[in-house]
Amino acid sequence: METTKFEILSAQSNINWTGKKVTGAHNGTIAVKSGSLTLNDGKLNSGKFIIDTTSIIILDVTDPATNAQFAGHLFSEDFFATEQFPQATFSITAVDETSEGSTLITGDLTIKGITHPVTFAADVAVDENKLTASGKIFVDRTKYNMKFRSGNFFTNLGDTLIYNEFELDVNLTASLTI
Repeated sequence: METTKFEILSAQSNINWTGKKVTGAHNGTIAVKSGSLTLNDGKLNSGKFIIDTTSIIILDVTDPATNAQFAGHLFSEDFFATEQFPQATFSITAVDETSEGSTLITGDLTIKGITHPVTFAADVAVDENKLTASGKIFVDRTKYNMKFRSGNFFTNLGDTLIYNEFELDVNLTASLTI
């Protein structure tokens, strides 16, 4: 069995996030700090990447003061508690090839020190010394103690309700290690 390891290139990798609420949605980016992916006989087998929660950027709020206030709220205890938890991690626990040829990845997502399994479809491609992987992870924020304006925990929120699920559109680029 041939094992090859790829180091994630942080500058060429990114995560786009989307959070939805009754009256619309917000979106932005968050940086991939580091990580690696391992192939066995040319197929993804394992890996882990670290997300820099202090790097959250909001793209759709253009007023600087409002953007800074919103970012501060995302960094607070109500959401990511970045002072105490400056990073989140995703560790692959299983990789399955579907009959349609796509890759189904299962792994442990840890946010705020709380770990839960998630499964998502991914596109994985290897071109000589470069590996790219992308997929969309749907995260129930309430499992990670992010209860702010959640209908599961508060009543009469009306149009201030924030949906529990947010999306992480992960795009990784990695280089073969020698």
